[in-house]
Amino acid sequence: MTASRILSVAAVAAFASFGAQASELYGTNFEAGVQSTRARSTVQAEAAQAVTQFKNFTVAAPAGAASDVSRTTVRAEAVTAARAGAIALGDRS
Repeated sequence: MTASRILSVAAVAAFASFGAQASELYGTNFEAGVQSTRARSTVQAEAAQAVTQFKNFTVAAPAGAASDVSRTTVRAEAVTAARAGAIALGDRS
């Protein structure tokens, strides 16, 4: 029983050490060795140009039907419905 426990601990330690070295084996630090071919000022100019295209982005308001009911009438009906318990609350519908 102790021999199997020692072997399982040794196997886990071997897999852990292999996993710790995997970052160097499979090139996870690839980006650090890449040299850029574009100038920083060029990239910043392109970014500034892209921002101006989206800065004032607005969604067109949907065309709704004209209402014949005034705001005060709607509020009065809402108060009446709330007092009568006709407005659903929470998950109740």
